[in-house]
Amino acid sequence: MNSNAAPALSADDALQRLKAGNQRFVAGTARFPTVQKEILADLAKGQQPYATILACSDSRVPPELIFDAGFGELFIIRVAGNVMSPEVAGSLQYAGSHLQTSLFIVLGHTKCGAVDAAIDTHLRGTRQLSRIQLLVDHIIPGLSDLDVQRTPEAMLTQAVEANVRWSIHQLLELPEARERVEKGKVKLLGAVYEIETGCVRFLE
Repeated sequence: MNSNAAPALSADDALQRLKAGNQRFVAGTARFPTVQKEILADLAKGQQPYATILACSDSRVPPELIFDAGFGELFIIRVAGNVMSPEVAGSLQYAGSHLQTSLFIVLGHTKCGAVDAAIDTHLRGTRQLSRIQLLVDHIIPGLSDLDVQRTPEAMLTQAVEANVRWSIHQLLELPEARERVEKGKVKLLGAVYEIETGCVRFLE
């Protein structure tokens, strides 16, 4: 796709489309599209997703399903704890510069194991397996304001939100991303998927 092409939807329209899809999902009226040869044939010519989502790898959090989106509608990057890394940043940059998506969502979720492990390391010094520890180390800096007086469940809820905001903060440290957001070319939002209810809660 031409990197100079205009996005198919504005950020606000894309956000409303995500919200409407999640409402269908929660209400039990989701489309859950089946594979159609015509759709696959069109997608073979190129893609034009209307939103980009950085989400956790948790098997209970499939963005296409919870937003009731079809083939080619969402550009999704998934990594445990929805953490930022050079590879993730490169994928996000590709979505913005080549696919021209105008809406970017960092999607955390309740009961996130990666965030829970980060809390354990942050508060008790627990060491994880080597590669998991590298992942946890990306999350810990965002937990500096964690309220340790809360119950473990409430603390995890706070930490999940803090981790989403931390990923957004890191993304905005990239000059190109910050410039595109400040100029209104793209919208960047955080959200939390509630595994218990199926609802997506967008953060202020």
